[in-house]
Amino acid sequence: MTHILILEDDRSSLKALSRILVDCSEDIVVHAASSYEEAKKLLDGDTRYGLFLLDVNLGGENREDIGGILFARELREQFRYTFTPVVMVTSVGAMEMQAYRELHCYQYIMKPFLPAQVREVVQKVLEKEKQEEPPAVVVKRDGVNYQVKCADIRYIEAIHRGIRLHLKEENWEIPYVTLKQMLQKVPKDMFLQCHRMFAVNRREVEYYDTVNRIVKLKDCLDTVEIGVTYKAEIGRIISG
Repeated sequence: MTHILILEDDRSSLKALSRILVDCSEDIVVHAASSYEEAKKLLDGDTRYGLFLLDVNLGGENREDIGGILFARELREQFRYTFTPVVMVTSVGAMEMQAYRELHCYQYIMKPFLPAQVREVVQKVLEKEKQEEPPAVVVKRDGVNYQVKCADIRYIEAIHRGIRLHLKEENWEIPYVTLKQMLQKVPKDMFLQCHRMFAVNRREVEYYDTVNRIVKLKDCLDTVEIGVTYKAEIGRIISG
């Protein structure tokens, strides 16, 4: 799942960009901000973004406003966004060169933008992500954000007021996150919910036993229960 943050003060452009992105892929989640302050709140949250679309000018008729560039400078100061693709959206021809030099922007889009151009940029970013980065998820533990590789998660367990990540080396309890919310963050083709309380990493499964309703995991003694309502779906997966 790729989370994309759009910063655009023009409401119609913001709505149009959001619609184009949602139509690009089911694996995209759009976070929209119409002001620097809104974008800053989103940036300070727990979500890890894979792409930023930033309007250079956030001042309406004030063409000297460079709010989008200021926001880009701020996100580049965060270690986790040092190399994250940033696309500047601008109607001011000279602005893109400043952004390229200072902020290592991935590309720029001139207004009025064409849907096909936006889709092309987004698809390139999604393909680049798949090729270069192993999927990971950001979780908050003891007040600190950690990036956990999805490949290190054997299975996810719902617990009271949170979840437990069963990792290859240890188990982490993550409060105030539901199993449903966690499954929205990880690649949907990588994790399979097999019970209302459990989801397993498909790559860590040794075999599915629908008769005894358990999932046996590789290289460990753990087994995960298959819920009655999930048995038929897992049977379909086994049969191909």
